[in-house]
Amino acid sequence: DDHNYTRVWIPDPDEVWKSAEIIKDYKEGDKSLHLKLEDDTIYQYPVDLKTNQLPFLRNPDILVGENDLTALSYLHEPAVLHNLKVRFLESNHIYTYCGIVLVAINPYEQLPIYEQDVIYAYSGQNMGDMDPHIFAVAEEAYKQMARDEKNQSIIVSGESGAGKTVSAKYAMRFFASVGGSASETNIEEKVLASSPIMEAIGNAKTTRNDNSSRFGKYIQIGFDKRYHIIGANMRTYLLEKSRVVFQAEDERNYHIFYQLCASASLPEFKDLELTCAEDFFYTSMGGETTIDGVDDAEDFEKTRHAFTLLGVKESHQMSIFKIIASILHLGNLEIHAERDGDSSSISDEHLNNFCSLLGVEHSQMEHWLCHRKLVTTAETYIKPMSLQQAVNARNALAKHIYAQLFNWIVEHINKALHTTVKQHSFIGVLDIYGFETFEVNSFEQFCINYANEKLQQQFNSHVFKLEQEEYMKEGIPWTLIDFYDNQPCIDLIEAKLGILDLLDEECKVPKGTDENWAQKLYDRHSSSQHFQKPRMSNTSFIVVHFADKVEYQCDGFLEKNRDTVYEEQINILKASKYQMVADLFHDEKDSVPVTPALKGASSKISVRSAKPSVKAANKEHKKTVGHQFRNSLHLLMETLNATTPHYVRCIKPNDEKLPFKFDPKRAVQQLRACGVLETIRISAAGYPSRWSYHDFFNRYRVLMKKREISKNDKKLVCKTLLENLIKDPDKFQFGRTKIFFRAGQVAYLEKLRADKFRAATIMIQKTVRGWLQRVKYRRMREAAITIQRYTRGHLIGFGVCWLYLLGKGNVRTDIYYLEFITFHIQGISTCSFCKQSCSYHCFLSLGCDLQNKEYKHLNEQLSTLTSAYATEVEKLKKELEQNRQNQGDDNRLVNLQEEIKSLRLELGKAHSERKIIEDTHDKERDLLRKVSVYHMLSNLLMKKELEEERSRYQNLVKEYSRLEQRYDNLRDEMTIIKDVGLDKAAMDMTLFLKLQKRVRELEQERKKLQTQLEKKEKESKKSQVKDRQELESENKKLKNELNELRKAVVDRATQNNSSGDFQEGYSLLLNQLKSANEELEVRKEEVLILRTQIIKAAQQKETGKNMVIERENLVPFLSAPNTEYSLPTEDWGYLNEDGELGLAYQGLKQVARLLEAQLQDQRREHEEEVETLKSQMEALREEMEKQQQAFFQTLQLSPEAQVEFGIQQEITRLTNENLVRNYVKGMGPDQSEGRFLNTVFPNFQDLKEMQEKLEKNEKKLKKQLKIYMKKVQDFEGNSGLELTRQVTVQRKEKDFQGMLEYHKEDEPLLIRNLITDLKPQTVSATVPCLPAYILYMCIRHADYINDDLKVHSLLTSTINGIKKVLKKHNDDFQMTSFWLANTSRLLHCLKQYSGDTGFMTQNTTKQNEHCLKNFDLTEYRQVLSDLSIQIYQQLFKIAEGMLQPMIVSAMLENESIQSLCGVKPMGYRKRSSSMVDGDNTYSLDAVIRQMNTFHSIMCDQGLDPEIIQQVCKQLFYMINAVTLNNLLLRKDVCSWSTGMQLRYNISQLEEWLRGKNLQQSGAAQIMEPLIQAAQLLQLKKKTSEDAEAICSLCTSLTTQQIVKILNLYTPINEFEERVTVAFIRNIQAHLQERNDSPQLLLDYKYMFPVVFPFNPSSITMDSIHIPASLNLEFVNQV
Repeated sequence: DDHNYTRVWIPDPDEVWKSAEIIKDYKEGDKSLHLKLEDDTIYQYPVDLKTNQLPFLRNPDILVGENDLTALSYLHEPAVLHNLKVRFLESNHIYTYCGIVLVAINPYEQLPIYEQDVIYAYSGQNMGDMDPHIFAVAEEAYKQMARDEKNQSIIVSGESGAGKTVSAKYAMRFFASVGGSASETNIEEKVLASSPIMEAIGNAKTTRNDNSSRFGKYIQIGFDKRYHIIGANMRTYLLEKSRVVFQAEDERNYHIFYQLCASASLPEFKDLELTCAEDFFYTSMGGETTIDGVDDAEDFEKTRHAFTLLGVKESHQMSIFKIIASILHLGNLEIHAERDGDSSSISDEHLNNFCSLLGVEHSQMEHWLCHRKLVTTAETYIKPMSLQQAVNARNALAKHIYAQLFNWIVEHINKALHTTVKQHSFIGVLDIYGFETFEVNSFEQFCINYANEKLQQQFNSHVFKLEQEEYMKEGIPWTLIDFYDNQPCIDLIEAKLGILDLLDEECKVPKGTDENWAQKLYDRHSSSQHFQKPRMSNTSFIVVHFADKVEYQCDGFLEKNRDTVYEEQINILKASKYQMVADLFHDEKDSVPVTPALKGASSKISVRSAKPSVKAANKEHKKTVGHQFRNSLHLLMETLNATTPHYVRCIKPNDEKLPFKFDPKRAVQQLRACGVLETIRISAAGYPSRWSYHDFFNRYRVLMKKREISKNDKKLVCKTLLENLIKDPDKFQFGRTKIFFRAGQVAYLEKLRADKFRAATIMIQKTVRGWLQRVKYRRMREAAITIQRYTRGHLIGFGVCWLYLLGKGNVRTDIYYLEFITFHIQGISTCSFCKQSCSYHCFLSLGCDLQNKEYKHLNEQLSTLTSAYATEVEKLKKELEQNRQNQGDDNRLVNLQEEIKSLRLELGKAHSERKIIEDTHDKERDLLRKVSVYHMLSNLLMKKELEEERSRYQNLVKEYSRLEQRYDNLRDEMTIIKDVGLDKAAMDMTLFLKLQKRVRELEQERKKLQTQLEKKEKESKKSQVKDRQELESENKKLKNELNELRKAVVDRATQNNSSGDFQEGYSLLLNQLKSANEELEVRKEEVLILRTQIIKAAQQKETGKNMVIERENLVPFLSAPNTEYSLPTEDWGYLNEDGELGLAYQGLKQVARLLEAQLQDQRREHEEEVETLKSQMEALREEMEKQQQAFFQTLQLSPEAQVEFGIQQEITRLTNENLVRNYVKGMGPDQSEGRFLNTVFPNFQDLKEMQEKLEKNEKKLKKQLKIYMKKVQDFEGNSGLELTRQVTVQRKEKDFQGMLEYHKEDEPLLIRNLITDLKPQTVSATVPCLPAYILYMCIRHADYINDDLKVHSLLTSTINGIKKVLKKHNDDFQMTSFWLANTSRLLHCLKQYSGDTGFMTQNTTKQNEHCLKNFDLTEYRQVLSDLSIQIYQQLFKIAEGMLQPMIVSAMLENESIQSLCGVKPMGYRKRSSSMVDGDNTYSLDAVIRQMNTFHSIMCDQGLDPEIIQQVCKQLFYMINAVTLNNLLLRKDVCSWSTGMQLRYNISQLEEWLRGKNLQQSGAAQIMEPLIQAAQLLQLKKKTSEDAEAICSLCTSLTTQQIVKILNLYTPINEFEERVTVAFIRNIQAHLQERNDSPQLLLDYKYMFPVVFPFNPSSITMDSIHIPASLNLEFVNQV
């Protein structure tokens, strides 16, 4: 069997390593190995008998494609290279771990793996849990900084074009996202804004990279105690200045030069005198001045924007651009040699431009560019320079100017990123050049490789230290591992009298040369093992670096190290009339302030400037470039050693910059250079494979015996197993939490496991095949027996039957028949019997044939006679019928024929008419269908727009609540500042100034947005008019067509009205036409209504402007700045993109306010009337009191006196009435009594009712008078008796009207008892949402007594109280749910009892009595609706915080189907150093329990079912998004078993939805992408049919997601096949027609817009009982 061959790696000149199989056993002493290559060729591999070096073994296929190279069982160079190649080419994974190193291969293609949602996905995750990523390294650094309180560093290295800068940029973007600044300074934006500036001035196109960083940088991002970004600081290393004056073929200068030339046509750059880049010497040396796919002008705009964001003034920006332009002009100077050859001169317009741009003296600059000063002890000489010297001096000046400008920009970036807030800790990102070796290597390459030697030493020691710590932590005996120490090489470079020291010495020698220096190197270091002299050269030397040997050319070393620039030229620049130019060249000690040391709380080192301070300006004492670089490198190493480092090694896969092409030679070269293979070697020297006991037990339990598995101690079981399987005890070690294996042991265990599986599989196959064969054999045997039985029976029956029929009545045959039966019974076979009776058969057959012939002949005769008779009878019948017809009327036939003819004509005409009608009907039906489709599409569009509008509005509400929270926080801070005092507040003056600046910016932005809004308004009006005209014309056109069609149909129908069928068709068609016409009429009316509303809105807007003051007086709470819900008028324009909804709402609001103003006028009139009536009532009451007094007086009088008094009273009354009547008569004939009364008493009807009541009262009084008079008469005899009985007036008990009254001063107490201090448990046994009902009853009473201030105050206090409670309990699901239920119920009550008929359809008569009478609270309903949205968002945020940590563990990791997941071999990467102790796993049951808790709380609080459904839908969306995102970023869970597990988990969640009756919520449909992902993992992935099935099934997954899952798909064991690259390409070909979003991950933070459907209550207010536990004794029922 081919698969049993041992597979090995052998060297190959093209592929570096190639795979082969050993086809013949190797015995010690054999000179060669018999191998078979992958192309089936046989190869004899020679074995060196001295070293006995055998080829490297290949890892099992199950391990290929591992996330972590250290998880490979065989750790060596070919295994590493193959694993990287498979991941890169087959799965398109660019990141792979190698222990603590992240290997990043440049894909040369934009990948969708860096979006914000990917950052969120990696944030908070452990490093080994997700697929390798730069974000995982950044998260690890961030987490360790927070946990260990130690500064961190991320070291990104690699050669030019490997992607270092991009990796560093993404790491910084991650920190900016997860550690966003707490203040409004937006420091994270500034940190990111520094990137485009540094790329413009420090990056250039090289042959290897279009955007190569030509300097190193270390950016420290500072964090406060809460781990928010507070500032940053940048150090730069070794800018490649030579690029300013020289570029190789097909390379460019720094990007900024080309960006400025591309924007030279802008008016502000007219003075720079620039043209295209081809016209300048310094930008055209490399040939092509453009880069494919790069727009220099566009990039320049980004650079300018970044300068502005970092606070660089416009004037400084212009100065920067002038200096850059001056360098270009300096390069174009034409220097001419004089005749003597020792001197030179300049005459060029470019010098004028250079001098004017820098503000220096033309004549002086012209002189000192061609002359230099020589100073001796005796005197000073001015010496002319030769042409070459002048050119060199010019180039040196250009380089110096650019370097000074570069340093100035870096310094100002640091100032912009500096903060006064105390730094607690920092994370540094080092983006530095990797090891370089070219055809010609000079001083720059020497410095770069020196830096890499230092970094490699630090890396080696760190890896070694980590290994040692791991062993000691696990209690494994530590044996010294020999690892490469490059200290000797570093000493060769930097030690006393090393290469740099000798270089500096030679630079001090007046006539020092590169050749002299080289000779000194040979003399001093020829004995060093790291130094070599080339055989063929005396001006170069070789250094043996850790990565490779490099030969350096000595030419130019001294000049580059000195970095000489003539002092006279610098002095001219110092005297520039432009301050910035002068500042650039002043001595550092004079001009550059010392940056204060930023000490972290836990950091032991201070951050210093990377550029060492220069003691003096004298060139004799000026430090050399090499010396400066050595100092800055030492400082960098100090910083790195004081932090926890994290390593990113960038690999360039090919030199052609082609996407996803892998060159093994180049890759191996870089892997050796960057130390990845050294890491592998250090790991492989000890115990590289590490397994936790739990994972080992799960993976290799198949190798254990049943009795061992039953033991509880897994550690003991693992120990017993290993001791039995691996006899050599040195091959493994047992640690405290892990088992450590030597290289190759995991592969051996995998082989044993595979063998066990194979044996078990063979046993199963053997047993099943045997069983199937036995079943098949039994079935065939039974079938054969059955066939035999039936055949024998048939034969016997057939023979007996023939004998009986043919021989009936024949004695001989009877005897034969009996013999046949007898023989058969005795067991004689039928065949032998048949042979004996053959003669009988022949005889009988002959007789039978003769009889048959005779019978047949007679039958034929009979049939002939019968047919002849039948023919004759038929003929006679026809003749008889014909005679009878001829006797009838001949005319009848003619008439019938004519009638048939006319009917045929009518039928034809009817057919044509029918066809015409059908065609017309079809046309009409098509038209109607088009109209209906148009309406349907417009409705869908409107629904979509409404949904988007709702979403935007709710996002605004969310943003508003966030700003409100920030406002509260700032207010609290201000209070603290006031309390602390001004002295401490002064510390944050910079923050105050920044905030002040921010306020000004916001004000400008507001004005700009205001102008945009006005512009939008004008545009929207125009578009509305245009749309209206189009609609009208369309409607007219449709109506005309319909009228024409109707007319045509009517005409045709009237012509054919005799036919009933046509009449029915016509009427049906007519009805359809009529309905269509009505529909069009409705549409037209809608257009007219829309037009009217627009005109009215415009008019009311104009009117509204004149009523601002009145509105403010009438509705003060809308403009009060301290109200919680006030919104500026201009903000309404932002509610939707085109402003239509905002404008419409604004118009409606103004209409409402206008109506409210009118209402206020009526209210004032009403109040005046009430005052009049009150005064009249007072008068009547006084009158009645007088009468009562008079009545009591009469009781004491004698009967005669009482009668006289009554007569006087009656006369007085009649006199008054007469006076009134006379007055009425005097008014004239046109005025009636009613008019008079209406004039005097405007509310005459009420007075009339009152009069009737008084009359009734008078009658009662008269009756009482009679009774009292009778009593008086009874007691006349006893005149001395006095009335002493006390009479009490009892009030009738009135029914409770569903209103609650409280005093104004009790309002805070009401809010406190009912909202602020209320606990949901207090009202749990009462009506759900009781507080909402109580509040409404209080509002209703305030409305009843017409107290608008009370209504306003109560609602404002309620809203503020609810906000206060929610702020206090911002993580309490129960409290938030409780107030969401109550707020929405209060909103429903305000709608239900608003008096609006639309909300009253389900009200009872009693409920309609509870409606508000005086006030329209529409605006408050809007405020409550917004508050409900905020509470809903808070509710989901709380639920999300509780549920999200469970999702991944429960859905993907936990085994809900026991023993289904076969654990994949996982390396030591899984157990990240950031993982805390403890098991944070959750089961699906835990998720369902949590969902049950949420659901029961919401139901208990009386939350509307529709809102509960929306919450569940949102939660299910989050489960779907988080799980799918995790699946898309994790290789270890993309397997068949996970697919089955996932499908089971989803079915459990769907079952939960059914159990809670939430199928209508749409939650199950939301899970569709996850369901399809689970099915994708389970489907076959091999043939073209499989590809088609996947494409037709996975409709909810994007192409990106499908391909990603297929790339990640991992077989559980070696029996399962991998997904081939060809299959994935096939899938991509099938899906390329899809218009999918390029986004890979789902936005799990997305929230569906919430809708609060109106849900009226069936409870009447008067039936609500207020429990005593609420302490509302001060509230009275009305």
